[in-house]
Amino acid sequence: MAIRVALHHRTSYTFDRLVNLSPHEVRLKPAAHARTPVLAYSLTVTPEKHFINWQQDPYGNYIARCVFPEMVRELDFTVDLVADMTVINPFDFFVEKYAEQYPFNYTEQQAFELTAYLQPDNVGSLLQSWIEKIRSQFIKPGMGIVDFLMSVNQCLQGDIGYTVRLEPGIQTPEETLQKLTGSCRDTAWLLVQIMRHLGLAARFVSGYLIQLKADVEALDGPSGTDQDFTDLHAWTEVFIPGAGWVGLDPTSGLMAGEGHIPLACTALPSSAAPVVGFTDMAEVTFKHEMTVTRIHEDPRVTKPYTEKDWQAIVGLGDQVDEQLIAMDVRLTHGGEPTFVSIDDMDGAQWNTLALGDHKRTLAGELALRLKSHVAPKGFLHYGQGKWYPGEALPRWAINIYWRPDGKPAWHDASLFSAEGADDGYTHLQAQAFTNHLADMLGFPQACVIPAYEDAVALTLQEQQLPDNVDPLKADLKDSAERQRLARLLDQGLGSVVGFIMPLKPVEQHKAGEWLTSKWPLRREHLYLLGGDSPMGLRLPLASLPWQLPADIEPDFPLDPFAETSALGESRAPIVRAKHKTVQPTAREVIHTALCVQVRKGRLYVFMPPVTRLEDYLDLLSAIEQTASDLKLKLWLEGYPPPRDSRLKLLSVTPDPGVIEVNIHPAKNWRELVANVTMLYEEARLCRLGTEKFMLDGRHTGTGGGNHVTLGGETAADSPLLRRPDVLRSLITYWQHHPALSYLFSGTFIGPTSQAPRVDEARDDNLYELAIAFQQMEKVVPAGKESKQPWLVDRLLRHLLVDLTGNTHRAEFSIDKLYSPDGPTGRLGLVEFRAFEMPPHARMSLLQSLLIRALVARFWKTPYTGKLVHWGTELHDRWMLPQFIAQDMADIVNELRQEGYGFEQRWFDPFIEFRFPRYGTVAYHGIEMELRQAIEPWNVLGEEVSAGATARYVDSSVERMQLRVRGLTEGRYTVTCNGRPLPLQSTGVAGEYVAGVRFRAWHPWSALHPTIDVQAPLVFDLVDTWSSQSLGGCTYHVAHPGGRNYDTFPVNANEAEARRFARFWAHGHTPGKVEVVKEPPNPRFPFTLDLRWQAV
Repeated sequence: MAIRVALHHRTSYTFDRLVNLSPHEVRLKPAAHARTPVLAYSLTVTPEKHFINWQQDPYGNYIARCVFPEMVRELDFTVDLVADMTVINPFDFFVEKYAEQYPFNYTEQQAFELTAYLQPDNVGSLLQSWIEKIRSQFIKPGMGIVDFLMSVNQCLQGDIGYTVRLEPGIQTPEETLQKLTGSCRDTAWLLVQIMRHLGLAARFVSGYLIQLKADVEALDGPSGTDQDFTDLHAWTEVFIPGAGWVGLDPTSGLMAGEGHIPLACTALPSSAAPVVGFTDMAEVTFKHEMTVTRIHEDPRVTKPYTEKDWQAIVGLGDQVDEQLIAMDVRLTHGGEPTFVSIDDMDGAQWNTLALGDHKRTLAGELALRLKSHVAPKGFLHYGQGKWYPGEALPRWAINIYWRPDGKPAWHDASLFSAEGADDGYTHLQAQAFTNHLADMLGFPQACVIPAYEDAVALTLQEQQLPDNVDPLKADLKDSAERQRLARLLDQGLGSVVGFIMPLKPVEQHKAGEWLTSKWPLRREHLYLLGGDSPMGLRLPLASLPWQLPADIEPDFPLDPFAETSALGESRAPIVRAKHKTVQPTAREVIHTALCVQVRKGRLYVFMPPVTRLEDYLDLLSAIEQTASDLKLKLWLEGYPPPRDSRLKLLSVTPDPGVIEVNIHPAKNWRELVANVTMLYEEARLCRLGTEKFMLDGRHTGTGGGNHVTLGGETAADSPLLRRPDVLRSLITYWQHHPALSYLFSGTFIGPTSQAPRVDEARDDNLYELAIAFQQMEKVVPAGKESKQPWLVDRLLRHLLVDLTGNTHRAEFSIDKLYSPDGPTGRLGLVEFRAFEMPPHARMSLLQSLLIRALVARFWKTPYTGKLVHWGTELHDRWMLPQFIAQDMADIVNELRQEGYGFEQRWFDPFIEFRFPRYGTVAYHGIEMELRQAIEPWNVLGEEVSAGATARYVDSSVERMQLRVRGLTEGRYTVTCNGRPLPLQSTGVAGEYVAGVRFRAWHPWSALHPTIDVQAPLVFDLVDTWSSQSLGGCTYHVAHPGGRNYDTFPVNANEAEARRFARFWAHGHTPGKVEVVKEPPNPRFPFTLDLRWQAV
């Protein structure tokens, strides 16, 4: 994802008379060791009558020696160059063992060869004092050489202020230290002298500095220049054995990177002057101009679209919306984007674990930010989320609720306790709160019941501990049960945990009217069940009077298809005169309760379960009034409000390695754009990112997905229930176009992934699916609305599943469409699960626009093609980026024919993100380009690990794509590690592609353990007529210099540098090359599988 720039540098002198010019030496050509690729260079000299000789000085710098035979009035030097601003990691270098720590000694030969760079000038008092400061502050036993260099460089940058100085010449080190200011050349020369006095060889560097405006402002420190900029600059290079010359820029305190293009590197600054020469005496007008212009930018995740393209995308979204409204589709659009920490890429909670303290802190901060945008008059509810086997407790869930009619569900947001705050409350505040709430509800004080931990059960548990274990002390290595026991014993068994108030709405369903009752208990007090959950989940309900099942009056949740009236204003509950507080019968005992508890100084209110939204909001109004009257802050937990279309919900929850945001459905395109843009920005300000990086530099999404949910404002409005043929069209279209499954997916794909296609490893499933589609057409013809909302679920439930039968883990998940399990699964929603988290909000929105356009198209014209039996071609041809891109081009063309003005280039950022280019080489007019391809990792059989049964993922195999352009068929071919590639024509003359599948590393458990690592990959362009390799390239799976990375890249720049370090634009098979033809792999004809031995 490189940026190509054109640098223009003009220096002109205009004299007031004709003058003679001496021979001029011009040092304005990039040095041979410049790491930034310079693709084109031009030096234009005026006057035209001159002689020029290109030379090299003793230091190897390029010099243009210009001789002017005639007198002139003007002298002009113009440099134009084109540079590829490929990211360079300045820390990516090897250091000899003896030089890894400072101080060290050069070898005798090195010291002789570096003599000119080791000779310091006489040291002055200020320089001597500064060097002594460095010796005392930074020179410590075992200090690494890189740390030492950076410390000195940054210290100098902090001590010396930068100034633009137009006077000729360079300040002495003493002058610079006395003034504490200097130009870049002054500080560079000062650093040279400092390094020499510290025993390190150093040289002065003059060159170009190119700084490009960052796409995204930095969260930490300065963001850099606010516009693209270039200028002549000076810095320092230090010679480190093994690494060679390492660039240090004392002006910025950083190391030299891709923006530093050296022109001249010398022992003395006078030898690095850009232009050296003299003229006759005359008055001169000097002009100097420098510009840098971006001439090519690969699509990249930080800036996927130009503003012009983005406005076209927004306009197309409006057009699609107009059609959806005109056709009465009633589509709503939600999603489940995921985020990771940008500060802890290596942490377990951001890779594998679902829970973690840091994750909980960031989720709380994000929830507050989101609430301020979407629900300023809503309320926060801290409830329970998913609960998986092996987890001690259910995961937390932070829910934000608000009323879409604009009326407040909660008035005073300051009554919510701040994240991480200890409000200093005790059980006394909990008691006061419960009593006051009881008064508001008209309940007697007798209904407020104090709750205690069960001393008898805890004492018995304590007696079961080993004799040499102190029950009051807990260690992190102890089990959760022992830690909980120690905590409870420490706080005292006689302490009040909280207060309980039994209550429920009246049976007549009149909003705001509540009942309570006494709880008959066998024991003197109410003792909670053991556990770590809030007290509301540990109530001893089994000890309440028993009822016959037939006597229990069930309270059914609201049917999502039931008609509802508009919500009124929330009001204080109505006081009722009679309450069963004395000896209630079994049927009169209320089994639901509100609980108030203080934990870690914070007041928690545990909401009881109710089935009517009106009741929940009225009780919430009484709770807010109580908190306001007593001036207490609180957190709401317990049961959430019942699902109701009249109350919006946004949730922030944990998932393995990520934070997941269940964003509320948007009714139209503009609302969706606002929601997604706001979410990405607020997450960034919380230091949450949308991308991750592998150790080798590969760029991925968060790993948690960006699932898309489609439905209606109510279940009855859902277009996928009203028109089953729309869902059929979507499933069929996805099956016809594998690019829709693989371009937007994550790293792990295939039949055992989180979102397998309907046809992955299950050809028979397509046959059954075709029958289901026939039955759907028979019952509800395409284009007709269904009167049977359950039809889609009954026809497709057992087909849209993964290999284990899980209805949720499917590419099209319908477990919330019209589930037979109950009303909570009858929401009219279909979840598209094969979408990985895009790194940029606009990329996410383009995905959504593509889906919306397809829904509009299929609502208007159902898609009724036959299902395609791809077979093994699915994991062969469709794993290669060339064919994924061609398939997306077909999709775009089809949409354009239907009047939807998509552009193929809009999907280029996805291609670059999913299939990064490692490098390109060209020999004899034939170009070879290497890109990442997709590899569906296998899930292995069951194995015993750490006392449990596990199934590991075999990630040891990788796949690459090589594309060749300009190839003459019959004469040239391409080999990989000596084996010919099965080149397939792309349909363009002379253009071919092939995949290469190989073992990249050797884990302890994998398929085919006897096959060794098959890297590096050496690609040869072979001329079969002469049996010679014309050139090639090499791909390494790890750093070729032996660097063993143990931390993930911190950003996209470091990741890109790691990727490019693994590609060499050289390396081919020497001598005669005899290509032995191989028969094509019968199952995978598009791919050379190096593990497969052709017979």
